[in-house]
Amino acid sequence: MDDPLGASAAVDAVYRSDWGRIVATLIRLVGDFDVAEEASQEAFAVAVDQWATSGVPEFPRAWIIQTARHKAIDRIRRRARLDEKLDAYAASESTRADEAPDYDPDQIPDDRLRLIFTCCHPSLSLEAQVALTLRTLGGLETDAIARAFLVPVATMAQRLVRAKGKIRDARIPYSVPDTNDMPARLDAVLTVIYLIFTEGYAPTRGEQLVRTDLCAEAIRLGRLVRALLVSPPAEATGLLALMLLHDSRREARLDDAGDLVLLEDQDRRRWNQAQIAEALPLVEQALRGGPGPFALQAAIAAVHCQASRPEMTDWPQIVRLYDLLERAQPSPVVSLNRAAAVAMVEGPRAALALIDQLAAGNELDQYHLLHAARADLLRRLGSDAEAAKSYARALSLATNDAERRFLERRLREVQRHTVRAPAAPSA
Repeated sequence: MDDPLGASAAVDAVYRSDWGRIVATLIRLVGDFDVAEEASQEAFAVAVDQWATSGVPEFPRAWIIQTARHKAIDRIRRRARLDEKLDAYAASESTRADEAPDYDPDQIPDDRLRLIFTCCHPSLSLEAQVALTLRTLGGLETDAIARAFLVPVATMAQRLVRAKGKIRDARIPYSVPDTNDMPARLDAVLTVIYLIFTEGYAPTRGEQLVRTDLCAEAIRLGRLVRALLVSPPAEATGLLALMLLHDSRREARLDDAGDLVLLEDQDRRRWNQAQIAEALPLVEQALRGGPGPFALQAAIAAVHCQASRPEMTDWPQIVRLYDLLERAQPSPVVSLNRAAAVAMVEGPRAALALIDQLAAGNELDQYHLLHAARADLLRRLGSDAEAAKSYARALSLATNDAERRFLERRLREVQRHTVRAPAAPSA
């Protein structure tokens, strides 16, 4: 019996959880970026129809990989580029999707991590490395990647096209880098992993406030990177600690209705204490190795997680850490977060002055959190009419449903408190 709804749901689940693994495997098998991605997309389209009539297979990911592999071979044949190497792929038992490949122990033992290091080839710019890996490995849409970089969607689309063209024209191989080459590409790799986590922690769009699949994948990759390196650098350790600490608050970020709960209002008993306990020693280890941006962000998260009640938070320490972070990695987003911490130490008026300086630079004009932060400070100062304008601006830019509901609720609150001044008496 046909079950199109069940098939569509199953296909969507496999896409969300295994897109990166599938594409990475296909790239290893056929050695071509475009063919691998296009064949994978075709396989998912075929699955929607076939699974509706024949049922979801026992091993959905393996089914997709095998189907995509056949599609890839067909594509290469159609392009008249089938050679002896392809014949070897088609005949080789090592290409069977249901068998684990026999990896060289000195190489990277994970297709997805292999793909990250490959996409982070030094011939590509850092922006292209990160964007291409997010698209290929994470399956993120272009608008989600654009949000991560704070650039227009059209700009990011052009970067992705150029990155693919660079790989094709320069014939950059999708080969496993020697472990000695890892440090040179590590900065981009860590950035990629963190941006995957960020998209999971605060999705660009949709109903979910948290995509646990992306968070879990990023943490898994963070662990794997550290495990692969004989002497993990401080930043790799700091990144893992940062992700663990942020993820530890996941269950407290939503109320029973699925609405956003701010950090100061969260039930801290719901924080994952096991993850916090694992992360805190990693923070200390990362800071001893020379505090880089990830280590400093992890230290800030640690201060929050060590406070059993909001009023016990050491906000002056957080401001000092942000001072260090601004010097280590100056960016308008870091400055915005620092301003929020300043508000807790010096009051909302001092923080508002900092945010207004940022707003004057226009770099964050399309960033909804700038306007939301400004609105909150104005609300706390009693400037409800101005707060309403900033909340409305933030709402016009927000695309995540949970965030939108929160902003709508705040906007209604300040609108109710807004009292129109009486008209001046006529002469």
